[in-house]
Amino acid sequence: MPIFQITTKHRRNVNGILIEPGMTVQVVSQSFSNPVVTNGGQPVVDAFMRVYGIDIKKAGVLNTADLEVVKIG
Repeated sequence: MPIFQITTKHRRNVNGILIEPGMTVQVVSQSFSNPVVTNGGQPVVDAFMRVYGIDIKKAGVLNTADLEVVKIG
């Protein structure tokens, strides 16, 4: 199962949620495709909620323009 590292690229303050560049989470996926666009990005949303306590979907940054995805394993 591949491991992806997802990192925020830009600073955003949307809907009272502050996103800083460099916020990073790791997601284990059962698919080899980008976890941001697979299954509605739910594993990525869950990881950011677990690590930082923020909802990146509500902040509007659950997309490949705002998140850098690197396969690390």
